[in-house]
Amino acid sequence: MPTYEWAVLRVVPRVDRGEYVNVGVVVYCRALDYLRAAVTTDLARAQALDPGLDVDAVRAHLESVSAVCAGDAAAGDSGRRSPGDRFRWLVAPRSTVVQPSPVHTGITDDPSFELDDLMARMVSTPPADPRHH
Repeated sequence: MPTYEWAVLRVVPRVDRGEYVNVGVVVYCRALDYLRAAVTTDLARAQALDPGLDVDAVRAHLESVSAVCAGDAAAGDSGRRSPGDRFRWLVAPRSTVVQPSPVHTGITDDPSFELDDLMARMVSTPPADPRHH
């Protein structure tokens, strides 16, 4: 089975506080020529950490991540790089409001499934546990 790499995208509204909310996932599988990102548009949890968060700027940043993954012309020079270079550029450590987690690896025959599964496990808000009400 081919190996794949993945990272979670996080919104860090106030870098000085280090608090973050997971907002997306990037998955790269060289053997299957696969590079995709999935992101949420719901930034309410990030806004709870900082009501002054520039939501439009964060959404624009997340859209640009998807454009870079797709090799879209709107991504400019970054979109013209090889998929591996685009992945490495997207997951490079940075101290901005949108940051990647460390890169993790796995094996799969279906990176699309992995992307959906990681979004569900790492980003989606879990349903409320009725035992805690």
